[in-house]
Amino acid sequence: MKILIIGGSGFLGTELVRQATAAGWETAATYCSRPSSVPGASWHRLDLRATGHVDDVLAATAPDAVINATSGESDWAVTADGSVRVAMAVAKGGCRLVHVSSDAVFSGSRIHYDETCLPDPVTPYGAAKGAAETAVRLLTPAAAVVRTSLIIGNGGSVHERMVHDLADGTRDGVLFTDDIRCPVHVEDLASGLRELAVSGRAGMFHLAGADALSRHELGVLLARRDGLDATQLPAGRRADTPIPGALDVRLDSGATQRHLQTRLRGAREFLSAG
Repeated sequence: MKILIIGGSGFLGTELVRQATAAGWETAATYCSRPSSVPGASWHRLDLRATGHVDDVLAATAPDAVINATSGESDWAVTADGSVRVAMAVAKGGCRLVHVSSDAVFSGSRIHYDETCLPDPVTPYGAAKGAAETAVRLLTPAAAVVRTSLIIGNGGSVHERMVHDLADGTRDGVLFTDDIRCPVHVEDLASGLRELAVSGRAGMFHLAGADALSRHELGVLLARRDGLDATQLPAGRRADTPIPGALDVRLDSGATQRHLQTRLRGAREFLSAG
């Protein structure tokens, strides 16, 4: 198996590279500013905003499958236009595409979202991710488009670092009690993405954890796992702030889980002390 991981130097990408190389796959990965330190992969600089750059990387690596794990956040040129460039290059190259999307494509108006639900974003990031989903499915109908939620690991995720900073008092802010998601462990997510890369299945998939938790509940679980004082975590309501975005978005991954060997654990399980 020859795999190209776009966004290989990011949090999810680094785990994908680790798992792919451990599985004996011939692994290529891209970075924007600096490569990851994970050994065993060939690294290629890629600017998704540059016309033709993706084509050059695909020509150099000749992968069987591409996993686009880049985020780009609210940068439309990366998140939306960059995903279009990837899909177009993959369509020309004839390889498999797994595109990683986000629960940010949803407004939260219906709370529970399965794989059949259409995007209705309320933030610039969600709009960019939603546009990318549409473009990928039009340009590469055989692709797998995968929505996920808050990605948690063994200490390296954004949310984990924030919880440590809040507990230590080195950062201002609160953890919202009304902002609810389905956190997924990065190892489970990467494993599920790799399964989809070799499965040939097309369409929309959800890879999120089994538990719906508020950011504050998640913070308490993280604090307990890491030996921090959870009582030091400040709580607040997102509804009382001007911060835009959905409040309660729960990805239903049931249909996807039935096709996977990877079990999508809930945060209460993967963060438990035992």
